[in-house]
Amino acid sequence: MGVNLKGLLEPKKIELKDLKGKKVAIDAYNALYQFISTIRQYDGSSLVDSKGNITSHLSGLFYRTINLLKEGIFPSFVFDGKAPSFKKQTISDRMNIRNKAKEEYEEALAEGDYERAKSKSMQSAVLTKEMVAEAKELLDALGVPWIDALSEGEAQAADMVINGKVYASVSQDYDSLLFGAPLLVRNLNITGKRKIPGKNLYTTIYPEIIELKEELKRLKLTREQLVMIAILVGTDYNPKGIEGLGPKKAYKLVIEKKDFDSVFASVEWVFDIKPKEIFDFFMNPPAKTDYELKYNPINEEKLIKILCDEHDFSKTRIQATLASVAELFKKKSQTGLDKFF
Repeated sequence: MGVNLKGLLEPKKIELKDLKGKKVAIDAYNALYQFISTIRQYDGSSLVDSKGNITSHLSGLFYRTINLLKEGIFPSFVFDGKAPSFKKQTISDRMNIRNKAKEEYEEALAEGDYERAKSKSMQSAVLTKEMVAEAKELLDALGVPWIDALSEGEAQAADMVINGKVYASVSQDYDSLLFGAPLLVRNLNITGKRKIPGKNLYTTIYPEIIELKEELKRLKLTREQLVMIAILVGTDYNPKGIEGLGPKKAYKLVIEKKDFDSVFASVEWVFDIKPKEIFDFFMNPPAKTDYELKYNPINEEKLIKILCDEHDFSKTRIQATLASVAELFKKKSQTGLDKFF
């Protein structure tokens, strides 16, 4: 879910070419959920192979990663580690929401209401351990690095930007900004046409970037105060937030009260977790430091085995897609793509 800061922050529209030559850290779970939610049949059913295994995540991950490489963008993927203990209730609530959405999907399907069925199926998407393992195997074959975070993936991605390992964090959520990421790129995995829910209309989605330092200056906030706003609005650790407070009202409250104690003394806190615990986690999240982002040549044989032999993807189409990026790898050496940096 992430934190809702829409309307408060002002992202800048960019083009993929603006990221050429840049390394980025992609929130893997965020991206995979996008793929399994949106890459579906007209009735909301997932893409599957002949054995009934879901392949939406593999399709999205393969083609989106190839497109990024073609644009000269070098992604690395960050997978969530162990969630903080105070996130257990949120995880449980999300499963309940998905189970209810699955029931509503089946009802809509039985009624022949395919538009509603697709909407509900997207809400019921579940990312399994098997899917995550398959995604990592596919990334290995693509020569793209991935790492397992100690805790939240966006916290790890933020640390990677802070320490100059990558240019920006990539996610649809704003959380990495709260974790201190200097730059956040949104819409990188969903660029293009997207249908407006409930209407036979489409809108064009462009990548956008948010510079933390610039936004804090514009809003006359510190990062600490931005985290306070997020906690008031609702985070993954207190999802509902303070009743009646959206981003703009929370902003006004923080501007007025200024410091942590004054802000939270002025609201009714009804959650089991203390706001200071959430605040401290955002300000000092655990992050892994012993990792290497090494890019290697694409292993076509392994890709064909994973996608075509095991999951029935078209061999002709996969080979044609790989041929389209062959030019990128003409200068490769034994050390892989690192020579490009």
